[in-house]
Amino acid sequence: MSNDILLERRLDPAVVELRLNRPQKKNALSIALRDQISDTLDRLADDESVSVVVFAAEGDTFCSGFDLGEFALAAENPDFAAQLWASSDRYHHRVLSFPVATVAAINGAALAGGFDLATMCDIRIAARSARFARPEGSFGPLMYGPLHDLVGSAIARDLSLTRRSVDAAEALNLHLVSRVVDDADLHDEAVAVALAVAETPRDLLLRHKATMLEATGTDAEADTLEI
Repeated sequence: MSNDILLERRLDPAVVELRLNRPQKKNALSIALRDQISDTLDRLADDESVSVVVFAAEGDTFCSGFDLGEFALAAENPDFAAQLWASSDRYHHRVLSFPVATVAAINGAALAGGFDLATMCDIRIAARSARFARPEGSFGPLMYGPLHDLVGSAIARDLSLTRRSVDAAEALNLHLVSRVVDDADLHDEAVAVALAVAETPRDLLLRHKATMLEATGTDAEADTLEI
């Protein structure tokens, strides 16, 4: 299944790639794209053949975050604002609590909500072109929990409060990502990692993922503004 904003492809019987496909908008997470991701993850969570989902992106940007045009509309329309936050909550819940493994293959910029998408995945692989930043801290709320779980309080506070940009090499040193590869090798590396994970029987993966979620300090069912 695919549509114009989210491309879905089976890389292996147990591995599905979900590719953000709004390159003209730097893969900004509109309500429509978030809802498509949530719907797809709901379906894949119930598919007993699926052990790993790989998040990737078309174009030269992994994800620029939420669609700021929609925030402008929400500021003027309370009903639209309610729709925006309901979509946001559902999307974050689905990604954070997905019952089997998730891998982020990050090329180019991962900003704001794109940064958060990467941190919500179990494994992050960065191309050398990748860079990470949280510019939303200067004008809106932050999702803090997943980043804190990954890099600890000192680094999470630094990145959140200074909004500074981190390149792939520094991201590796900070343990924000687990490996860095040439851009040309990103897809193959993500597939190789996903296939290695998928060698574990799915029932064991379910148990492993449940243990990992329990061990983090993040509540996957909290509202977006409380994560």
